[in-house]
Amino acid sequence: MSDDHEQIWDDFNAAVNMTPAALRKHLDGAASREVGQKTDGGESTGHAMGRRILAIKDTKKADLTDDDYAAMNKVVGYVHRHLKQGGKARNDPDSPWRLSLMNWGHDPLKG
Repeated sequence: MSDDHEQIWDDFNAAVNMTPAALRKHLDGAASREVGQKTDGGESTGHAMGRRILAIKDTKKADLTDDDYAAMNKVVGYVHRHLKQGGKARNDPDSPWRLSLMNWGHDPLKG
């Protein structure tokens, strides 16, 4: 494994702080489908990435592809950028800001 892949692996696992079960439950809820920028198919980019995160989490580390690492790196970037936002939404468990982050596998209210 390259050093870049190892760093992405570490950063991804730090950014995605939801368990697969918690992420799956969130993605199955109506609130998760209501937030984020929608694609032509009607699903938000974040909701689709949440499903991709679950697939990555179900894959053995040795079997991850360069495409998987690119997706993992995208998750890390999204989480880091959006954690800098939030404002008053930081204290609202139902805010679109939090729900969108959760689509990407990160619950900002999780300790």
